[in-house]
Amino acid sequence: MAEHITNEQFSQTVRALIEEDFEKVEGVYLDRGTSLFETLDKITAEQASRPLFDGGTTIAGHVYHTRFYLQVTLDYLEGRLKSKVDWRESWIITARNHSEWNELRGQLKDEYKTVLDYLAGINDWTRERMFGAMGIMAHTAYHLGAIRQMATLVAKES
Repeated sequence: MAEHITNEQFSQTVRALIEEDFEKVEGVYLDRGTSLFETLDKITAEQASRPLFDGGTTIAGHVYHTRFYLQVTLDYLEGRLKSKVDWRESWIITARNHSEWNELRGQLKDEYKTVLDYLAGINDWTRERMFGAMGIMAHTAYHLGAIRQMATLVAKES
């Protein structure tokens, strides 16, 4: 007889994997100390604002894009997304001073917490749009990897 995963088990797994990306590494696929928030805490505003090449994106740009993506995903999951998303808008941030960098990181944390709270309230994962939540894991892991590589390079230039 085949075993089935319950909605509660699925919900807990999705949440744990998203938490691994952002804040709470359990060693599923990240090394300790390498979550997004832990990584960003080690990056200065100057480093976050430095593109690797002329016209290139910045760490601050990746952070703003990730916050934007979380907001769009939540709108999608809640059925509020009614028009095409202007993804170029998600890359408008490039440079940040110290207070703006702290504010941007705070906004990302707030958006993340809002998404986690929403996911915790899902009792039925059978609706197709709920699988958008799984995209958060992959999308964030991609940007985390990019940020970590960029951080290594900009730290050498500091």
